[in-house]
Amino acid sequence: MTTLILSITSCSEKQAGNPLLEHFTTPHQTPPFDRIETRHYEPAFDQAIEEAKQEIKTISTSAEAPDFENTIVALDQAGEKLSTISSIFFNLNSACTNEEMQQIAQRVSPKLTEYGNSVYMNPELFARVKKVYESRDRQSLTPEQSTLLEDTWKSFIKGGANLESAAQKRFQEIAMELSQLGLKFDENTLAETNGFTLHITDEKDLAGLPEGAVEMAAMTAKEKELEGWLFTLHAPSYIPFMKYADNRELREKMYRAYASRGNRDNQYDNKEVIRKMVTLRLEKAQLLGYPTYAEYVLTDRMAQNTEMVNTFLGQLLAASHPHALAEKQEVEEFARRQGFKGELQRWDWAYYSNKLKQEKYALDDEMLKPYFKLENVQQGVFGLANQLYGLTFKEVDNIAKYHEDVKTFEVYDRDGRFLAVLYTDFFPRESKGGGAWMTEFRGQHKKDGQDVRPLVSLVMNFTKPTASKPSLLTFDEVTTFLHEFGHSLHGMLSQCTYNSTGGTNVYRDFVELPSQIMENWALEKEWLDTWAVHYQTGEKIPQEYITKIHEAANFQSGYQNDRQLSFGLVDMAWHSVTSPVSGSIQAFENQAMAPTESFPPVDSSCFSTGFGHIFGGGYAAGYYSYKWAEVLDADAFSVFKQQGIYDQATAESFRKNILEKGGSEHPMILYKRFRGQEPTIDALLERSGLKSKSE
Repeated sequence: MTTLILSITSCSEKQAGNPLLEHFTTPHQTPPFDRIETRHYEPAFDQAIEEAKQEIKTISTSAEAPDFENTIVALDQAGEKLSTISSIFFNLNSACTNEEMQQIAQRVSPKLTEYGNSVYMNPELFARVKKVYESRDRQSLTPEQSTLLEDTWKSFIKGGANLESAAQKRFQEIAMELSQLGLKFDENTLAETNGFTLHITDEKDLAGLPEGAVEMAAMTAKEKELEGWLFTLHAPSYIPFMKYADNRELREKMYRAYASRGNRDNQYDNKEVIRKMVTLRLEKAQLLGYPTYAEYVLTDRMAQNTEMVNTFLGQLLAASHPHALAEKQEVEEFARRQGFKGELQRWDWAYYSNKLKQEKYALDDEMLKPYFKLENVQQGVFGLANQLYGLTFKEVDNIAKYHEDVKTFEVYDRDGRFLAVLYTDFFPRESKGGGAWMTEFRGQHKKDGQDVRPLVSLVMNFTKPTASKPSLLTFDEVTTFLHEFGHSLHGMLSQCTYNSTGGTNVYRDFVELPSQIMENWALEKEWLDTWAVHYQTGEKIPQEYITKIHEAANFQSGYQNDRQLSFGLVDMAWHSVTSPVSGSIQAFENQAMAPTESFPPVDSSCFSTGFGHIFGGGYAAGYYSYKWAEVLDADAFSVFKQQGIYDQATAESFRKNILEKGGSEHPMILYKRFRGQEPTIDALLERSGLKSKSE
């Protein structure tokens, strides 16, 4: 495992105190990662929890009559040190973990849950919140203040404040267990991902693989002190293997290993974790009077109930599924022309789809990658933020980092005002979870009249540089960069007052709008021309390649849409049950996904046991939000297309009405203020090529 900077002890041994509990005197009060040791976390949590409890006690026992400032605002500001420590620890537990940190997480999570329960089930505190809430119509509150008050009230109700004592006790027990199960799910998934490697020693088994994938596999083998080539289940290794490897038997082996993560009846099996989580979530919802966990969750979403979500998913499925089936048939016919015999299986899909794409469009990732050098992509993404919003990014070396791969930037507005610190962490390692995400070490808010600016982190798992090549991204990795950077803009441009309303603290089915709208620029020649040059020759990406990207943009759009819908449907199925699931996890999943399927099920495959978004992350009963936000982003980007992709008036409107507003008002109000109307599904169907197909 890569040495973690945070585990270095020589510097911190000289420190008398715990750096996590001290005031950060670093640039922009950034976390002093060069001083933080793993051993500091647990005592810091313990002390910060006690301090936070005292702050809550001060609020709840105040002799002053409850009002918005001394109760609602005071609550929003309580536990600041605890929030800081939690953000640092849990962000690193995802991006740069070790076994000791995972053990600390299991011990600390129940303490944090107990603290949260002690807040929401504090009768004196709830009484004060209730008085302020009931007098809301007699107060002159701003829209943001009204939102904070409404959200605070809902948090107490959904946190069990109105339950009888016995029910409150059970609610607390459920919350405790769920917090530990979520951590366990992610730990199991990471262990399963790291636990499999495909070691190749015969060069003929590399047939079909591009030079970059082979070189990276050789480098991975060398790091493990092995001869030959080593392929892993991390995306930069797994995806090219499935797309290019001629050896069908090895593709099957890789597919089964990936698709069976958490479903191998070993110590990292996630099936019982899922069963327990689903049962506990249902019980939690029913304690609060909701028939299902989905109904409990959706009270705080733009899609307000399961009927609305299922209708939405059904509309998209009706548009896409016939075309998904036709696309599969096209791949099957193509494969047979290539000499394939038998039934096409899931481990054949990426391989033959990629060859078909090359035949139809003469386009392949390996053609594009030389123009997508990571440093150039970053320049292009930063340049886009400058074109749209006037932002500039200055790389600095005086901010401590948690790993040697991390880079740090100061972000400034067009008038030179400091906006944020941005951390970038691009490459996979065994200590990092899979996927890509944006997170914060500190969110934007205002305190004592000062605008506290955010500390934002972008974590990816991009293709690593090799001995002979820099990091060259696939087109999908370029869009991933744009997506996560869109989240970071939502955090960095926030201009809110309160912790709870700033940045990405918005409805889950709205949070993907700022990220997904950024992906649209990947198809725009006007943007690509500003940075996409061949890493060796400096030649601009040819116009014919950009044309091919456009032509291929909707290649297998029906199948890709179905795939996303299948995730949303299985998520809704798990969280719409009205009684515990006692049967097979795989059978339940297969039934939920059946309307979207083009392939027969694979006996060892179980998507749910690796579905971290809903069992390890915060997307339970919310995965549909990716498609929901696609409707928003397609509709919103249509304005840029009409006015110009760099149109300053449109960009300023999006910034002022969406990005700066965070969760300060209801998202539909914000969206209509930008767009002038509610979104429709038409723009998404047209963009994805499904509108004309479905008519």
